[in-house]
Amino acid sequence: MTDDLPPSPAIARLLRIMARLRDPDGGCPWDVEQTFATIAPYTIEEAYEVADAIEQDDMAALKDELGDLLLQVVFHAQMADEAGHFAFDDVAAAIADKMVRRHPHVFGDQTGIDSADRQTLNWESQKATERAAKASQNGETLSALDGVAAALPALTRAIKLQNRAARVGFDWPDVRPVLDKLDEELAELRHELDNGAAPERVADEFGDVLFVLANLARHLKVDPEGSLRGTNQKFERRFRRVEQLLTEAGTRPEDATLEDMDRLWDQAKAEERAVTKR
Repeated sequence: MTDDLPPSPAIARLLRIMARLRDPDGGCPWDVEQTFATIAPYTIEEAYEVADAIEQDDMAALKDELGDLLLQVVFHAQMADEAGHFAFDDVAAAIADKMVRRHPHVFGDQTGIDSADRQTLNWESQKATERAAKASQNGETLSALDGVAAALPALTRAIKLQNRAARVGFDWPDVRPVLDKLDEELAELRHELDNGAAPERVADEFGDVLFVLANLARHLKVDPEGSLRGTNQKFERRFRRVEQLLTEAGTRPEDATLEDMDRLWDQAKAEERAVTKR
C-alpha cells in the first residue's frame, strides 16, 4: 500500500467550490458570514443524518448524507485556511498520520493484534499515550477523563466518562450493584418530589438517575442512544396507529379520552406482536 496517491479531482473541485462560496467578492452572502460557531450545529445535525441513513439501510441516502458531512469538513477547513490556522490538506494529512500511528500492526512491525478486541485495547493504549504526552508538553496534570469532549450528547459522554473511570478500576464488577444504585437514585428522586423540592434539586436527582441508566447500559453492553432511538420509532409507529384508529372511528386525539387512546394503544401493541409471531 502507498500513501502517495494522486489527489481526487472530485475533492479538488469541492474545495474550489467552497472557496468560491466564501469569496467576499461575488461569493454567497450566507456562506461568507458564517463562522465556526454558526456552522457547528449543522455539522452535528449532518452526523446524525448519516447515522439515520445507516439505521434505515438506505444506501442512496447514505451517499447523500456523507456528502453533506464532507461539506461540513470542507467548510470548517476553508474558514481555518482563511484565518491562517490550517488547510484541508493539513486535516487529511493529520488523520492519515494518526491512522498509521495507531495501527502499528498494519503499517509497522507490531505483532499480536489478531482480533478486534485486541485492537480496541491497543487503540485505547495509543490514545492514552498521546494524551499523556500532550499533558506533559502543556505542563498539565493528567486525568483518566482527559479528552472526553464536553460537546458530546450528554448520554454518550456519560458512557465515555464511565468507561474511562472503569479503566483505572473505578467500576462495579457486575450489573447487580448498578441495579441497586438505580433503585437508590429513584428513591432519592421520589423523596425530592414528595417533599416539594425546588426544580433544580429535582433536575439534579433526575440527572443522577440518567447517569446510572447510562452505566446500566454500559454493563449490559447496550447502546443507550440506539436503544432510545428504537423506542422513539416504536412510540411514533404506535401513536400514528392510534391516530389512524381514531380517524376511522370518526374522531381526533384531542377529542378522545385518555382511556380511549390507552385502549387503542394496547390494540396497536397487540397488532404488532401478532405480526411479529407470524
